[in-house]
Amino acid sequence: MTALGFLYPGHSAEDDYPRIEQLLGSDIRVDLVHTEIGEDAHRVEALLETGSAGRLATRVQELRHAGAEAVVWAGGSFVHGWDGAQEQVRTLAVAAGMPASSTSFAFVHAVRELGVRRVAIGATYPEDVAQLFAQFLRSDGVDIVSVTSSGARTAAEVGAWGEPELFALARNSDHPEAEALLLPDTALHTAAHIPALEKELGKPVLTANQVTVWEALRLADRRVNAPELGTLFTREPIVQA
Repeated sequence: MTALGFLYPGHSAEDDYPRIEQLLGSDIRVDLVHTEIGEDAHRVEALLETGSAGRLATRVQELRHAGAEAVVWAGGSFVHGWDGAQEQVRTLAVAAGMPASSTSFAFVHAVRELGVRRVAIGATYPEDVAQLFAQFLRSDGVDIVSVTSSGARTAAEVGAWGEPELFALARNSDHPEAEALLLPDTALHTAAHIPALEKELGKPVLTANQVTVWEALRLADRRVNAPELGTLFTREPIVQA
């Protein structure tokens, strides 16, 4: 049994995680611990506070006691910038006593895994926050061909979206030059729809909760073939990061 630990801010799309656990169809256990979200707002200041070291440290020991082998912060560490996000992960790893990462770095590593360089972004966030995510990816050399912002102000708003809103976001955000579409925001329900999204767009789709679980598996040195979770979970490794 491989136990994966996740720190998830608030309550929006946390039910993606037990669904993903079922879809993995192997000896993988997904342990989710909720952190205090503070102010539910897609504003830089609020997102910085949500991912502060103090908020994460107060709950990470629960994952350690549960036997987690790796922990991933399922929040927007990209707002800290590349160096700040790396420091956040280092601090989390020390506090947890295990390998650690974040959803933002999960996207970076997943893009490398797919071997693509040109991507489109479909962000639920306001424009300024969406551009910070794009800037974060550019720090690793990813070519962002387009950024679409839906302007949602809170995680609660995004968590209430259903399949129509998700597919509209994907269609509106895709770009003919993009080799993959990225849908950030762990408040967005996507786990049940990734193959359908990829079929409609004709390219890989990376979503926040999907890449977050994949990143934890990567940290735990596990590979699981799960076509129900999209192209990312069916490819042989291209790089080891």
